[in-house]
Amino acid sequence: MQIQQIHIAGATELGEGPHWDQRTQSLYYVDIIGKTIHKYTPATEKHSKAQLDENVSIIIPKDGEPEKFIVTMNRKIVDIEWDGTSPNVKNIKILTEVDKENSVNTNRINDGKCDPKGRLWFGTMGGQQMNWQKATNSGSLFSMDSKCNVTKHVNNICLSNGLTWNADRTKFYYIDSMKFTIDEYDYDDESGKIGNGRAIFTLSLNNIEGIADGMTIDTDGNLWVAIFKSFLVIQIDPRKPETLLRTVKIPAKLVTSVAWGGENLDELYVTSGKFTMDNVVLDAKEGHGGLFVIKGLGARGLPMTDYKI
Repeated sequence: MQIQQIHIAGATELGEGPHWDQRTQSLYYVDIIGKTIHKYTPATEKHSKAQLDENVSIIIPKDGEPEKFIVTMNRKIVDIEWDGTSPNVKNIKILTEVDKENSVNTNRINDGKCDPKGRLWFGTMGGQQMNWQKATNSGSLFSMDSKCNVTKHVNNICLSNGLTWNADRTKFYYIDSMKFTIDEYDYDDESGKIGNGRAIFTLSLNNIEGIADGMTIDTDGNLWVAIFKSFLVIQIDPRKPETLLRTVKIPAKLVTSVAWGGENLDELYVTSGKFTMDNVVLDAKEGHGGLFVIKGLGARGLPMTDYKI
């Protein structure tokens, strides 16, 4: 196993939302605090980013529409054009907005990705926009279909984070970080409905410090989870509750998310942050906020799905 920091990508204040694009063989991701979207192409060793005006937490290509993306800006889902090299984006179009009521209008969208059908799933975090330590349970988990119709699936969410689906499309895995668990739901692929939520992994029972953040799944059905505040990515078997298979140390404290990439989807990309926390300043020179790739894990992932219209 080899862990490599991709120095050309620089450091992010709060890197998140990695999405491997099969068509361009590139990794897209965001810096929430920096309000930027990023593209890294391993074959050419090129990295580029573009600036937006608000906190952005998701960037996902639109199926069949090169240079068009779905991104989230605070509580809005927007459509943008980006050539992948320019420092600016074009034609920002608001598709919808969630949590518009006065009681929840300080929420923002956090993590999200598309299900195998191409519907966008995303969740909000409650409370103060950028302070996860003061988050309240006023967030929700949503999905948006190809016609921009939004469905709320779960409420009373504190800090909506990682999500993924198993290969046969019968299970949905989800993280509300402040529950300190990884949860499993039954999933209906046709309707996009979930039910029977239950915890299948508890951090404290497995002596894992920190909080569960972003996650992905491999072809063997095992979950890979970023552990924020703990320099860790963990691998668990969701079919055997409370089964920790492996821990991988990452040279950054605030590990935020993971995504499989590479030509054979056998390289695990890891995002991280470096903002000041608990009065400790994290130095980018030490690896904090870096983008990493792990090779030689002996596992590979499932292709990520673009947003389909």
